[in-house]
Amino acid sequence: MGIPGDEPPHEDDPPVAPELAEALRQIGLTGQASLSAVGDTAKTLRSLVAADVSLARSALGRTLAMSGVAIVCGASSWLFLMGTLVVFLNGAAGLSWPMALLIPALLSLIAALVATWKAVDYFEHTRMDATRRQLARLGIGELSELMPSPDSPHSARDAAKREGQQMP
Repeated sequence: MGIPGDEPPHEDDPPVAPELAEALRQIGLTGQASLSAVGDTAKTLRSLVAADVSLARSALGRTLAMSGVAIVCGASSWLFLMGTLVVFLNGAAGLSWPMALLIPALLSLIAALVATWKAVDYFEHTRMDATRRQLARLGIGELSELMPSPDSPHSARDAAKREGQQMP
């Protein structure tokens, strides 16, 4: 008994049709073409990602430059508006100079406090809390001892809140 297919054909076996051999050859060629297409697609995708990263890097620099221009123009217009308000309060409203200067200063202080509060609030999103929770469930990071295992039905968010972490 040898390997199947090593035995000589029997007289009652039907002959292998040439169409079947051709179909198998076509399947093999199609498989090779598919693998070649996958390789070409991967190379093209790599080129696309490299070009996209290069474009993003260039756009980031330009965005920072234009943001600087916007900040300078916004600050100067704010100063002109506050100066106009001081002149109005002193002239038309009849307030003294110290009082006319104090009101815009308080407005600016309130605006600065609100902006600072929102900046701190937005900065909390940079902690990547969801990613840290998932890494902790996999046993990676400083929270790994506190989190349930990946197959646990318990929520990582609830575990973080129980341990005093401020994760959304």
